[in-house]
This record gives sequence, structure tokens and C-alpha cells, in this order.
Amino acid sequence: MAVGRRLFGTDGVRGEAGTFLTAELATSLGRAAAAALGAARPQVLIVRDTRESGPMLEAALAAGIAATGGDALLGGVLPTPAAAILVRKLGFDLAAVVSASHNPYRDNGIKFFSAAGTKLDDETEARIEALVGAEDRPAAAPGRVRELNGGFEDYLRALETAFPLDLSGRRVALDCANGATHRAAPAIFERLGAEVEAIAVEPDGRNINDGCGSTHIDGLAAHVAAGEAEIGFAFDGDGDRVLAVDGGGRTHDGDELIALTARGMAARGELGGGVAVTVMSNYGFHRAMEEAGVEVAVTNVGDRHVLDELRSRGWAFGGEQSGHIIDTRFVATGDGIAAALATMRELDGRDLADAVPMEKLPQTLVNVEVAEREAVAGAASVWKAVEEEGAALDGRGRVLLRPSGTEPLVRVMVEAPSAAEAESVCERLVSVVRRELS
Repeated sequence: MAVGRRLFGTDGVRGEAGTFLTAELATSLGRAAAAALGAARPQVLIVRDTRESGPMLEAALAAGIAATGGDALLGGVLPTPAAAILVRKLGFDLAAVVSASHNPYRDNGIKFFSAAGTKLDDETEARIEALVGAEDRPAAAPGRVRELNGGFEDYLRALETAFPLDLSGRRVALDCANGATHRAAPAIFERLGAEVEAIAVEPDGRNINDGCGSTHIDGLAAHVAAGEAEIGFAFDGDGDRVLAVDGGGRTHDGDELIALTARGMAARGELGGGVAVTVMSNYGFHRAMEEAGVEVAVTNVGDRHVLDELRSRGWAFGGEQSGHIIDTRFVATGDGIAAALATMRELDGRDLADAVPMEKLPQTLVNVEVAEREAVAGAASVWKAVEEEGAALDGRGRVLLRPSGTEPLVRVMVEAPSAAEAESVCERLVSVVRRELS
């Protein structure tokens, strides 16, 4: 694995637009990415979300690609998974997405997808980063920058082909986070016959994820509970994750949607193996999958880890509690719209509240400030306490303790049959962590 990288994080290059992620950096990334491909005239698709900094960064990225002799095809505002689909369908060499996902509008990011429609591996990202800022040699002839026509319709057709549903008579609320799904999500649901109540579909460059979308789902929950919609879906700013609310306004996370879809796929013989989820998935998910006879693989947090596990096992389906849901038979990244349509397929007219095949265990999560988060690895007394508390919950719940990847914190999570027991176990573990590491 590449180490010491200063630009690429867990999901591309991301930071405040205009300060960290400048036009100059975007141009350098465009040059470096095109050069790293090694193609004579690389063809690179660029899509973006609705942030006000998007057009600036799109133009700068395209300029870098063209300066290296590549062609930049501008797809405009499209969900992230559309880039992964279109790069394969149209035979391009690379796709770039200008988006900071669920972050506030001031942030932006650039992430890349390979010609196969997958996120770049660590080694390729490291190779691109090594070329950023290197001496640039002008291309023998500059490439072109031009608009890509038809990408929106191509994405909708891909969804319609994968999910040939009749949603006539179904009333669905969609919270599009004033982001990249603001046209595509209502369009595909309406095309399939649903009556759509669309909210947060008026992006102004600054209102993306602002009190709306999957990170602020209370607004959608209240809307559905007070109205006539039977179900609601909330997407994030770039459209690669989704959460749902049932007709009563109760929220259902990625665990529940994955459990619903996995059980249906398994019953029809379509699952093709098991399901990959992260360590954050609720213990209730694991019990439900055990009852359904579905094998579960557990990975570290991050949709990239989920995808790596699916590839290594030859499986197709998995995701995260946060709403990244991946079905590699459609696209090898999270697709919120596709996951919402898969949920509608599994419901087949039923109420979401009655159909979810799992019961979430009460969960308590405490972030403990520590002097050095890496020190937890050698804290024998902490791990002894974790082992003892975990053994006491064996078959009834679980304990998870892990350091934060970015902050001086140790996260202590406990799931138990009752909230009181979860809180009690968590308090004891937190005391040990504070005594040993604070």
C-alpha cells in the first residue's frame, strides 16, 4: 500500500475549494492523471455535483488533461456512479468526479475511476500524486475540451434496464440534497410510473447538503410522516449513498436496506455468494443474515474496503451502514438511486416498516480523547477488558473498539439487547481507555 501521500485520502483529493483545492492543483491533477495513463491521446470524462466551485475546478481539470494531449469530455452535473457507468459504456480511459460528497459546499474534491468503472487503487493514486508538480512537458499537440451529450439519458437507460419496475400508483418522496441527483432521481422514478414528491431539488451552488439529504434526514422524515408518500429516499450530495424513511417517518439505514435486498436476492438465487459489510454494521444485521442463511464478510470502514472484499471473494453485493450500497452487477461503486430502486423491487407493494428483516440492537458509541490514538494497539489492559466484555455479550451483542483514522480519539461502541446494558458496558470500557491512554 502506498504510504506518505499528501493529496489523496480515502476518497480522492478533498478539501476547501480555493484554499487547499485550488484551480492550480486541479490543473496539475489533470496533467498528472492524463500522463499516468500512458495513452497516446487519453479520453477522460469529467462530471461534477452542484457546488459553486464545481465549474471552476472542472475547467481547470480539463485544461490540465488537454495540456497533456488528452481529450476532456464534460458530462456536467451527474451522480458519481454515472461516471463509473459511462466510462465503461463509452470506452473512455478515465473518469473524474468533481465533488465532496456529503461535505458542506465550501469543500470540493476530485476522485478518479478507471476504464473498468472502479475507483483507482492506491498504487495508481500514488503514481498520479508523484507526477503532480513535476516538470511539465508540453504535448506535441494539445487535446480538446468538449461537452459530452447524452450522458444523462445513458445513465437513466442503464437504471431502467437494470430495474424494469412498474411503480404505478406508488407515491415516493425524494430528498436530493440539492445535489447531483436533483434531476436524475425524480426522472427515473417518474419514468417508472411513480408519483414523485421531490424536495431539495433547487441547487444554488451553496445549499448542497444544507439541512437536507442523507446527512440531515429529519426533514424528509417529517415530510413523509405528515403527507401521503408511502416511502422516502434521501441521497447525499454526489448520489453514491441513500437512506430511507417508511410511511410513518421512521429512518432506515444502510444495514436495513442491505438486509432487505440481500434476503430477496438470496431467495431468488441471485446473490451469488454472501454479503460484505463493515465493522460498523449492527449486530442485528448479522443475526438476520444468519437466519436467512447468508454468509457475511466484515471489512474495515470504507466502501473501497467493501469492494475489495467483494472482488476477492467473487461476490457481488455489500455496503455500509451509512448508505453506500454496492451491487457490482450494475456498477462497482455505491449508487443511491440504484439502491433505492432495488428497495422498491424488494418491497413489491409492501410497507418498508413491515418488510425490513432485521431488528437493530441498541447501540452506544463514545469517542474518547486520547494522547496518541496509535497507543491503543499496545494497551494490553484495554484489549483484555474488550475481550471480557465481548465474551459476556457473545451471541447477544458485541463490542467494537478502534482508533479514529484522523483524530486523537478512540471510538468505543457497544451493542446489546437493551440500551441500559449497552450503556453500562460502554461506560466500563471508556473508563479503562481513559485510565490507560488519556
